[in-house]
Amino acid sequence: MALKTALINNLTNKIMNIDFKNVLKHYAARTHEKMKEVLMDPAGAGPAIHYYMIRGGVNQRNITVWEPGTISGEYIKTYGHYHVGELSETYEIIYGQGVALLQKLAEDENGNIIVDEVEEFKAISVKAGQVVFMPPKWGHLVVNAGKTYFATADDSPVDFEDRDPASFPGHADYELVKKMRGFAYYVVEHGGQPALKKNPLYKIIKKQDLGGLPVIK
Repeated sequence: MALKTALINNLTNKIMNIDFKNVLKHYAARTHEKMKEVLMDPAGAGPAIHYYMIRGGVNQRNITVWEPGTISGEYIKTYGHYHVGELSETYEIIYGQGVALLQKLAEDENGNIIVDEVEEFKAISVKAGQVVFMPPKWGHLVVNAGKTYFATADDSPVDFEDRDPASFPGHADYELVKKMRGFAYYVVEHGGQPALKKNPLYKIIKKQDLGGLPVIK
C-alpha cells in the first residue's frame, strides 16, 4: 500500500510540474462552420468539429484525428491545402482507413496557376501502417472513409511565432482550395464504400489516377 501511495504521489508531482503554456498553440480543430467553405454540400448537417490536430512544430510530428461519418454523403475530410515553396510532407496512417487526394494545378506560359485546371490528380486508398508522400507544389487532403475515427502523423512544419499557428499555418495556401470549394473530386459513400464525385467547378483534369475508385454522377 505504501508503494502504491508513493507511486501515485510521484506521478501527481510530475503532472503538477508539467509546463502547459503551449497547449493552446498545439491544439487546433476544424469546425463544421469552417468546413462549409469546401464541402460538396455546404448546407449539409455535420458534427460540430470534423477533425482535431495536435501541432508539433518543426521538431515534432503533428497528429490529426478525424471523426467518422458523412455530410450529405461526403466523407469527413481535411480542409486541404497547397504547400508554399518547395515544401513536401509525409503522412503516416496510424489508425483506420481513408482516401488521400493529391492534385497539381496547371500553370500558364508565365507560370501563373490556373485554379480550375488540374495538371494531375491522384486518389490513394490508405489504411493503418501505410505512408503517403505529398510532393512539393501538390495540393492534398485526406478523407476518413471508415466507420471509426481515423488518425495520422505528419511532418509538416508549424511556426509557433505565427499569429495563429494552430489555425492556418503560414507554410500552406488554403485559398486555392476555398475558391474551388474543395478538390477536383469529392469522396462520397456509395453502397457502403468510398467513391468519387466530380467537382463541377473544375473545367479540365489533364491526367488522373483514381486508384480504382468508381466515379458516380
